[in-house]
Amino acid sequence: MLDKDLFRLARGSGKYVALAVAVSVVAMLLNLAITACICVIIALSAEGAQADAYLAPALLAAAGVLLRVPAGIAVNRIKARLGAKVKKELRAKTYDKILTLGVRTTEEMSMAGLTQVSMEGIEQLDLYYSTYLPQFFFSMIAPIVLFITCVFIDWRTAVVLIACVPLIPVSIVAVSKYAKRIFAKYWGKYTSMGDGFLDSVQGLKELKIFKADDRYHERMNEKAEEFRKITMKVLVMQLASTTIMDLVAFGGAGAGIALAISGVVNGYLDPFKALFLILVAVEFFLPLRALGSAFHVAMNGASAGKKIKALLDAKPPVWGKGEVKQGEVKLEDVTFSYDGKRDVLKNVDMVFGRGITAIVGESGSGKSTIVGLITGALRPQKGRVSVAGQSFEDFGRESYYSHLSVVSYNTYIFNESVRDNFRLAKKDVSDEAIYAALKKVNLDVFVRESGGLDKIITEDAGNISGGQKQRLALAVNLAAGKYIYVFDEATSNIDIESEAIIMDNIRALSQSATVIVISHRLENVVRADNIYYLKDGEVRERGTHDELCKEKGEYSALYNTQKQLEQGYMQYAKGGAL
Repeated sequence: MLDKDLFRLARGSGKYVALAVAVSVVAMLLNLAITACICVIIALSAEGAQADAYLAPALLAAAGVLLRVPAGIAVNRIKARLGAKVKKELRAKTYDKILTLGVRTTEEMSMAGLTQVSMEGIEQLDLYYSTYLPQFFFSMIAPIVLFITCVFIDWRTAVVLIACVPLIPVSIVAVSKYAKRIFAKYWGKYTSMGDGFLDSVQGLKELKIFKADDRYHERMNEKAEEFRKITMKVLVMQLASTTIMDLVAFGGAGAGIALAISGVVNGYLDPFKALFLILVAVEFFLPLRALGSAFHVAMNGASAGKKIKALLDAKPPVWGKGEVKQGEVKLEDVTFSYDGKRDVLKNVDMVFGRGITAIVGESGSGKSTIVGLITGALRPQKGRVSVAGQSFEDFGRESYYSHLSVVSYNTYIFNESVRDNFRLAKKDVSDEAIYAALKKVNLDVFVRESGGLDKIITEDAGNISGGQKQRLALAVNLAAGKYIYVFDEATSNIDIESEAIIMDNIRALSQSATVIVISHRLENVVRADNIYYLKDGEVRERGTHDELCKEKGEYSALYNTQKQLEQGYMQYAKGGAL
């Protein structure tokens, strides 16, 4: 019922919980005082007391009411402040963790799932901390305080009431295991539906082109129906649990009331004391009844909290504090596995110096994993990655990234002006330097004619072509002035003109920088200074293009196959069939 991991997740919230509980106990004591005063007034009225006898209990009751109202307001404000503090801290921790992970991705959670959990999940955790935790501790204290108060009036009634109280938490525990499974499935279905919806929206154009939108519509309906069913299970479980708690609460209060009335009938209990016991009997069960209602909200928040905690517990890549010196980038006897079972890379040795070094191979050969190792997103289980003889674990992340630039097929262009996109890479870059970089990629005229450097790039670069997007990404990285450049399929899915421009700039860069090119199209690496051919996570061949072709190995076979296909396509196109 109390998750220690979640309690530790929001450190510093304990004092707010304790304060909320303390004020709630004070409010309960004020309720008891008001009830006692009312019973005394009724007793005095039955005895026909003089008017002045009513003054003291009436004043005490009025004072109790006047204090009870601000106490209730104070409890709500403390809880609200606690909730706001928890949300602020958890969002800050989540954001800081993502920054700490850096370029590393989280395999445990998709982007849509991460967004849902970090937004709505934290809202649910707000209720866990601000509602459930204070109610949990208050529910443990309240029956004891009431028992101590009532036992001096009639121990029989007090014992019956306190004996029935544990039946409510017993009923909560009885459904908690089932509830945990239900809420875990609930969040799983919820994030799955969100992933599917985001995926469908992002690929809507393709769905329309391939006339697959109806099929995906049906799939989304199926996921929505699954989510509806799990939601209904949650509601049914909550209703059943609430019904059980109501039966226990009202049954226990009824037993206490019946015993108090029996005491009056049998003459061993004063009627007005019995009235007090009758009025406070339900107070034994209301705190735990409220806890039962908050429990379901807490379980929902706890499920989200587990996912947030998993994110916060993810181990970031290890970095040091040293400064990076310019030199060769090396992979030395590197072995890497994502799951600890299958090695994606096996004893890989690579050296990347000034000039162009290409990494080629079929899909699944390990090229993207090597990019992850070079960018610092991954760490090898065996061997090391070094720069100028210095391991990644020794130098600072910021120092390394100040020398590294990555251009890929999906490099993100921000929904900002052209100038602001350049200033992300280099804060003090001048307009002249921006236009110089744009000229290198043949975009300077286009930018001048379409609004200049203040031209806003829309979301996902929707107002420029794919080739222009890739060239703009290259220009931004050129202006950054780095000495290690990684081009990860940078010419994928673009026009021939843009591809030629990008490759010309890559060759020019290689005169003064370390350039690493990953490409599925081997024609782009013909002029590379060194080529590594990967297969099944191993370096099968290495050398220049001419050397590898002379060996007539797997690289040569793949190159010739691609060349024949391209020549055949060009001949087919010239024949007018396209």
